[in-house]
Amino acid sequence: MTADPLRDWRPAEADSGHRFDAERRWEAALSLQFVARPVGDGEARRTRLARARHRGPLRVQRPFYPERTEAGKSDPCHVYLLHPPGGLVSGDALEIEVEVAADAHAVLTTPAATKLYRADSHAVAWQQTNRLRVDDGGLLEWLPQETIAFDGSRGLQRTEVALAGGARCLGWEVMALGRPASDLPFASGRIEQRFQLVRDGRPLWIERQPLDPAHPRFVGRWGQGGATVQATLWAVGLENPRAAVEAVRASLAADTGWAVTERHGVLLLRYLGSSRNAAWALCRAAWQVLRPLLAGREACDPRIWNT
Repeated sequence: MTADPLRDWRPAEADSGHRFDAERRWEAALSLQFVARPVGDGEARRTRLARARHRGPLRVQRPFYPERTEAGKSDPCHVYLLHPPGGLVSGDALEIEVEVAADAHAVLTTPAATKLYRADSHAVAWQQTNRLRVDDGGLLEWLPQETIAFDGSRGLQRTEVALAGGARCLGWEVMALGRPASDLPFASGRIEQRFQLVRDGRPLWIERQPLDPAHPRFVGRWGQGGATVQATLWAVGLENPRAAVEAVRASLAADTGWAVTERHGVLLLRYLGSSRNAAWALCRAAWQVLRPLLAGREACDPRIWNT
């Protein structure tokens, strides 16, 4: 069981959200647990949202079950993560913890893009931490819609994935820097992304990526190369990761903006370019290829994506 981020919270901590100096801090937390339970007297199972606790402006809508029942499998539970403010400002501290129990299958997404707003006059940073745990036999699909970083945004984004035994996980992160269509590039600020994926305590993928327009890496061909949009998709728990890499390469349109590889059983797809729509379409297309290999099911778009 993961530690509950709500357990040790004290109401006095929220007072710091009303400050207007460098100590400004406004916290929110969400703790979810998914378990597989029998349906009726047969062998059919359905993944249930067994725990949904929150503090501050983080919520979930009711679970959805848009996929048909398949023998020997647990019906996936689709859940939408809601952050009513729609974005992060200076001092925001969001913590999301998700636990998927043995044989459960959860699909998590967001109803819209997340916005990272410009830092305040004290340059106070925001932070968001996603802690995802999947037990042996469980499956988690982490499919948030894109993140848009406004010029001057400052913050830390962490994603930590802990797998046990034969757990499986597929997820992505699509990041758009600035708003080129409004002639507002990401010309200042600093965002740091940290990814960590472990299985039974053994690291499989650890990465730290600073996004800083003042650093040579941001424009250098050996780094960001001036790209305004980037995306990373990962899949772990595939029966044959190398064959999955070839399937993705064969299915997606040839383009110099993306590449896919595999290491230590983790499939990684990367995109660097200038189009949010292209990055999103690429991730969805790759997911449509990988989901049958990972879950034994065809891709089923969350309904919120079509609204």
